[in-house]
Amino acid sequence: MIKEEHDPPVMGAPQGPAPVATTVINIQTETYVPDHIVWSLFNTVYMNWCCLGFVAFAYAVKSRDRKMVGDVIGAQTYASTAKCLNIWALVLGILLTIGFIVLLVIAYMTAYNIILRVVQNSRGHH
Repeated sequence: MIKEEHDPPVMGAPQGPAPVATTVINIQTETYVPDHIVWSLFNTVYMNWCCLGFVAFAYAVKSRDRKMVGDVIGAQTYASTAKCLNIWALVLGILLTIGFIVLLVIAYMTAYNIILRVVQNSRGHH
């Protein structure tokens, strides 16, 4: 046998007059789109003033659905809306909770002062 028949072909430039066929493979890089579903769930359970947490949760689920079908633009749009609603729900929730606590402390202090005056006035008449 001839030596050339046993050697494997050398990869590289084409050796003959045959046309060269090329294959292009498009690899789609997966874009990460945060859907804010955990944050929305937290706001739904703990900071649901004016139902903003629930609405944010609905948009987060829509974002996740769009991401599952491959609609990255739609997923980003819904995720952006969910993020905005979550920010508003959190800020409004914190402010209203602090305001409610301050109002409660003022009400208790006022009630304590009224009870203290009533007790002092009742001791002064005896």
